[in-house]
Order: sequence, then C-alpha cells, then structure tokens
Amino acid sequence: MSAGIVTHGLTKVFPPPSRLFRKRPPAPAPAVDGLSLAIPPGAVTGLLGLNGAGKTTTIKMLATLLRPTTGTATVDGLDVVRDAREVRRRINLIAGGERMVYARMTGRENLWYFGQLYDVPRAVLKRRIDELLDLVGLREAAGTLVERYSRGMRQRLSIARGLINAPAYLLLDEPTLGLDAPIARDLRGVVADLAESGVGVLLTSHYLAEVEQLCRHVHVIDRGSLVAAGSPAQLTAGTRLPYSVELTLTAPAPDATKAVEELAARAGAEVRHDTDPEGRPRVTLRHPDDLAGELTTTVVRAGGAIARVEVAPPTLEDAILAMAAR
Repeated sequence: MSAGIVTHGLTKVFPPPSRLFRKRPPAPAPAVDGLSLAIPPGAVTGLLGLNGAGKTTTIKMLATLLRPTTGTATVDGLDVVRDAREVRRRINLIAGGERMVYARMTGRENLWYFGQLYDVPRAVLKRRIDELLDLVGLREAAGTLVERYSRGMRQRLSIARGLINAPAYLLLDEPTLGLDAPIARDLRGVVADLAESGVGVLLTSHYLAEVEQLCRHVHVIDRGSLVAAGSPAQLTAGTRLPYSVELTLTAPAPDATKAVEELAARAGAEVRHDTDPEGRPRVTLRHPDDLAGELTTTVVRAGGAIARVEVAPPTLEDAILAMAAR
C-alpha cells in the first residue's frame, strides 16, 4: 500500500452550460487537467496558483466531495471513488470560504455531532472537544448558538471540527481566511505540530508568507495543470526574478553616481535614480543576483557616504505571478 495522497492524471471537467440561449455551447475547459502530485505523511505540502487555477476543485476531489472525470487519486492506497467511506475516516477538510458548521447548534453541539459521525468513542470525544475548544479559544462561547458567532469565531469552530477525528491527512483550503492574527499564528503552530507528529497536510493559501513558513514542498498549478514544483526557495530562485537593492546617499556625489552607472552597465542591471522623502539622493538596482555588496563597495570607493541600504529579494508571490504570466 502506497503511503500518502497520490494523484495520477487527475482531471475534472464540469458539465457545459445550459443550451437555453446557445445551440452549441463551447466545450468546457477542464477545471483540473491531468494533475499528478504527491502529499506525503509527516509534512506540509503547498498547492498554489492564482484564483481559478483549480486548487479548490482538486481539494474537493481528494476530500471525496467531487468525483474525478478521469484519472485517479488515492489516500494510503485507498481510491477516493471506490473506497470513499474508508478515505473519509482518514482525512478531514478545513475550508476558509465555506460554511462547515451548523448555525442552529452551539459550538459544543457541533463538535459532538461531527465527532459521532466519525465514530470517535464517547469517552475520547468529550475530552477532545474540550481540548479543541481551548485550542481555538472558544471555551467560553461553547454553549452559544453558532448563528451568534462572528465570522472569525465560525472559522475557528470550523478548524476544531476539522481536527475532531484526529485525521491522518488534513486538507486546508484557505484555513486562516478571516482569522485575527493571533489565532492565525496559533493555527500555523498547530499545523506544524501535526506534521511533526506524522500528519500529512495539503495547504492552499493566498498568504504566501504562511506557505513559506510551513511548506517543505510546493506544487504550483495554472488552469488546472502542474507548472512547477519544489521548495519555496527553489521556486523563487528558478524564476530568476530580480533582487531590488536600494541605496540612499547622505549628499549628492557625482563620482559615485557615475560609478554606479558603470556598475549597472557591466552587470546588465536596471538602474533608477531619484530622491527619498528627505531629499537625499537614492539609487535602485534591479538584477537577478544580489548586488548589494558590490553596489556598496562601488559607492564608498567613489567617495559617496551611505545613509541607508535596503535589499528586497524576490518573493514566492513574485514567482507565482511570473509563472502564471508565462
């Protein structure tokens, strides 16, 4: 039996629109198109892409909420279609943008209900509910109807619901959407601890700093197809996007300005001159390599006095946008 979540040629095509106003509607494009990837146990794996890339559709197929059109997906060797019941016992889903709890029940009643659906033993369930309510900061609101919860409180309860069965694999679709910063930080800590204990986690998020912090490996999809894979650092480096080095002088220095222009010409860097809010001369170099050391040395040797240097490396967000543009 193969460990982890594995997909081969996973494809989802939704039915064409109604023919009420068109005789021949165009053939629908696949929402997910031949996707092959792996989510191992004991690690957080990212699934990234722009809106409409197919992330949520992929997660819903893995969660057995949608049937693939073609291709296969397995969880520890169990097929998500043929063995859907067994798969559901091993996974859980937390989706930030969807209602996943019942508004006419209290927080505690929701967790008790979902725990029974997963056949969590009653003695274990009572203790686990208390632990999860403490984890998401809802112990005092446990007896309140969910319809009276704020959006953030509902999302925190959804997180507790997603952990109620102690899943072997956790599917996180924008899990921190709408959460206050302290709760989002606590959730990231919980996710990291779960992976450390052996849980496999698949994470989609628009907060890419969150992905860089948590994910060992990332899959990038566009229009439902895999376009890149690797660690966040590998993906960023592979796009050869420019570093931005901004250097501010204490006073005008014509010789230093000339030397910077010569450096930019030699390196093939983009250079821009302007002034900062205090009127001091400022130069910015953009190049795939970090030229901060060379720029600083060049300015000092040419007689310039440096007030400030700031280096902005390319980010994972820059890399994702560049891949989508290509």
